[in-house]
Amino acid sequence: MEMAAGWGCSYGCIELGSELISVRLPGSGHPALLNGGFRLAPNDSAHIPAPPGWSGRFWARRGCIFDPVTGRGACATGDCGGSLECGGAGGAPPVTLAEFTLDAPVDFYDVSLVDGYNLPVSVVPLGGSGDMCRPVTCVSDLNRSCPGPLRVTRADGAVVACMSACMAFDRPEFCCTDQHGSPATCGPTEYSRVFKRACPSAYSYAYDDATSTFTCKGADYLISFC
Repeated sequence: MEMAAGWGCSYGCIELGSELISVRLPGSGHPALLNGGFRLAPNDSAHIPAPPGWSGRFWARRGCIFDPVTGRGACATGDCGGSLECGGAGGAPPVTLAEFTLDAPVDFYDVSLVDGYNLPVSVVPLGGSGDMCRPVTCVSDLNRSCPGPLRVTRADGAVVACMSACMAFDRPEFCCTDQHGSPATCGPTEYSRVFKRACPSAYSYAYDDATSTFTCKGADYLISFC
């Protein structure tokens, strides 16, 4: 199984400056791919072999400054404890995620806004088969349409990310926890509907499975951050 991650895509996305790509492995017994983090220049790409059974997530960090000697620094979004290589650590939300579980026995994949949004992401299967083997995209600029209470801004007021309602309010009805901890008791909200309108094939809240989970057999994948 091989994945390619890159900046730029065919959906008319804005060009970004140099950013960092992160890979997290949530405990499937394999080491983090490429040590969990690497840098990509604009219009650059990286080929990432993934072992059978791999499960994890990709995200991009923005606004990063790192010391070239120590390798320590910080990112405005998606930071993983100030390290260039995240290892198995997750990115600090809000962050747009591309998630994969490979060979189970088919590949499951999705784009998720459950942890919020920081930039557009698309996942395109290369080859493969299956009725649900389709591109998944979230290429709208949600930072522009982000509801006021969910906005993360820089000192100059520019919106750099959009929080999930769970992160912003920490309430069970938004987090799908406690008495709202099942699909029957946790449905879409006014905030998740904003995400869903912008990115119909992406997860907009925890139980948004019906329109947001995709499967392929025998595919490679192109993950674009744009």
